[in-house]
Amino acid sequence: MTIFNLLRLTNIVKNSTKLNLQLETYSSYVKYAEHKALDKIRNIGISAHIDSGKTTLTERILFYTGRINQMHEVKGKDNVGAVMDSMELERQRGITIQSAATYTLWKDHNINIIDTPGHVDFTVEVERALRVLDGAVLVLCAVGGVQSQTLTVNRQMKRYNVPCLAFINKLDRLGANPERVLKQMRSKMNHNAAFIHLPIGLEKECQGIVDLIEEKAVYFDGDYGEKVRLDEIPQDKRTEAKERRHELIEHLSNVDETLGELFLEEKTPSITDIKQAIRRTALNRSFTPVLLGTALKNKGVQPLLDAVLDYLPHPGEVENTAILNEDKDGDGQNIILDPARDGKKPFVGLAFKLEMSKFGQLTYLRCYQGVLKRGDNIFNARTFKKVKISRLVRMHSNNMEEVNEVLAGDIFALFGVDCASGDTFVNDNKLNLSMESIHVPDPVVSMAIKPKNNKDRDNFSKAVARFTKEDPTFQFRYDSDNKETIVSGMGELHLEIYAQRMEREYNCPVELGKPKVAFRETLMSPCTFDYLHKKQSGGAGQFARVSGILEPLPPHQNTMLEFVDETVGTNVPKQFVPGVEKGFLDTCQKGYLSGHKISGVKFRLQDGAHHIVDSSELAFFLAAKGAVKDVFEDGAWQILEPIMFVEVVLPDEFHGAVLGQLNKRGGIITGTEGAEGWTTLYAEVPLNNMFGYAGELRSQTQGKGEFSMEYSRYSPCLPEVQEQLIRKYQEEMGLLPDQKKKKN
Repeated sequence: MTIFNLLRLTNIVKNSTKLNLQLETYSSYVKYAEHKALDKIRNIGISAHIDSGKTTLTERILFYTGRINQMHEVKGKDNVGAVMDSMELERQRGITIQSAATYTLWKDHNINIIDTPGHVDFTVEVERALRVLDGAVLVLCAVGGVQSQTLTVNRQMKRYNVPCLAFINKLDRLGANPERVLKQMRSKMNHNAAFIHLPIGLEKECQGIVDLIEEKAVYFDGDYGEKVRLDEIPQDKRTEAKERRHELIEHLSNVDETLGELFLEEKTPSITDIKQAIRRTALNRSFTPVLLGTALKNKGVQPLLDAVLDYLPHPGEVENTAILNEDKDGDGQNIILDPARDGKKPFVGLAFKLEMSKFGQLTYLRCYQGVLKRGDNIFNARTFKKVKISRLVRMHSNNMEEVNEVLAGDIFALFGVDCASGDTFVNDNKLNLSMESIHVPDPVVSMAIKPKNNKDRDNFSKAVARFTKEDPTFQFRYDSDNKETIVSGMGELHLEIYAQRMEREYNCPVELGKPKVAFRETLMSPCTFDYLHKKQSGGAGQFARVSGILEPLPPHQNTMLEFVDETVGTNVPKQFVPGVEKGFLDTCQKGYLSGHKISGVKFRLQDGAHHIVDSSELAFFLAAKGAVKDVFEDGAWQILEPIMFVEVVLPDEFHGAVLGQLNKRGGIITGTEGAEGWTTLYAEVPLNNMFGYAGELRSQTQGKGEFSMEYSRYSPCLPEVQEQLIRKYQEEMGLLPDQKKKKN
């Protein structure tokens, strides 16, 4: 009995024997999948815009290949959820948050699959999956078409040179129009794309598909579409099928020499000729075959699996390079890794994803060269630390299946390895190799975070340490200016998900809020001071007098503080001068105008007086504090705010709307650049006006716009902002006239 017949039997056995047979199946799977030839392996990712049906499609793939014996919906009525959405939050929200890996078998081929999130906030999960995959399936919604995240995923595939198939899903939805989606692929994504399938009916009438290469109609019978039936093309579809087949050959001929010669000679290419041309052009990314189906209604999934085997590369057809450093500081040279599965070359693997489990850190790796066996030693090429492999596992969503060895082209996981995402591992410590790391986008949204209960601080620290290690786009820092902790991420949903995970996984409820802006207070014009501090209460008293000038520093130094001792003689003994400086710096920690730090001020100590008995460093410390307070009452002060340098990249069509919004936020446009339908705007905007901009930009540009910002300088804020800050501070301190009356 073949493995496939055995797997199919799991669907019809009684419940009493189901578990035993499943366990047998798992062990057969592991054993059967371990030693495949290189050309019998496919490493693919399933990527798309949010809600295009990626996880539903993966669920169908696992079912038809016999990997699972029951299908569940992403947000189904049975509250089970899809296999690949293993996190409770994913099942509740009906979205994918973390990429999940599995492997399955189809027609004697081992397919490693990574299901990735669609939401822009979890884009790093797509980034690291595509970094280690050889091919991808780009899923598009037949109604939504090319959407914002589709463009982002397309850019990521281009960055890592990943060949892809397009699968237009949801043909059963009201308003499905695959022809419009194909036009968008050509115009918006610049793909040389053509149909290799045609739909037989759309929306409620969706019955099957026409295979343009084989020139057959394909129907999916049975309760779950598991019986694939080939038939003649319906009469009303024959003319369109002939035209579309000609269009397919024409698009292929433009980019493939072999088929181009046949086309020019007006010879009719055979089925094999067309398939080979699609494979050649898909591998060099010059052509994208477009397949059709509806995963939810169980149509078109088996032909997609066949296309993965026919048109996407095996690990031996993808050139992977590493940098060989002759010494620790050298630039090194590029070498091509050998994917042969004979184990003659040393092991080279890349860690692309970290995850904490109850057994410790789980590290996902892709083996690019050589063989790794249980019990072997490997070395981290960055830290040169040695690790002994005690457990080797393959992942099926959140289930682990033990294996004894992994070969080049395999995706697997290890326990007990201390490393960072993007680290290279080798089994020879003399081999100083490193592979290209993973591109990590900069965070765009920051929020203040704190645990609701102080007793949860330990759990809070553990959660932050784990999440920042797992996800490089989730960053954490302590703002000493405002005495608050700040988390940064790719969007508000991203931070909200982590806040919920802290509560669920670490029993640590947290509060998220808008972070405070680090304003500053500064002096507008020089002001003299002469302050006497005198205190006598029996015994040794306190006596110190300081005089001089407090003046503003130049604008380019408005974040600094300066102290200058200009005294001559012994009126202020030199041993007391450090006390004056400390008093000045201590007072500047909290200003009197709005409670923010004082900066951009120079304290010039010119004269003073002391008492032979009562003077001390403390007395001069207090005298300096009093002097600054006097200047606050007599001088003219203003509040400074941080100005950010903002760079916005957006499609040309939204230029006017985005420009208007930046002006509304008090931004000053400093420059623009344009190329290939995209515009880059450069502006300077107050940080206080940038909160919520990420969401606004996405909604204005249909999710296509991106921005980054960095600190530029401090500049005086507008009078109305200054008034608001002063009033807020006075309210907090109870200094408003009506508050004083209440106290009295």
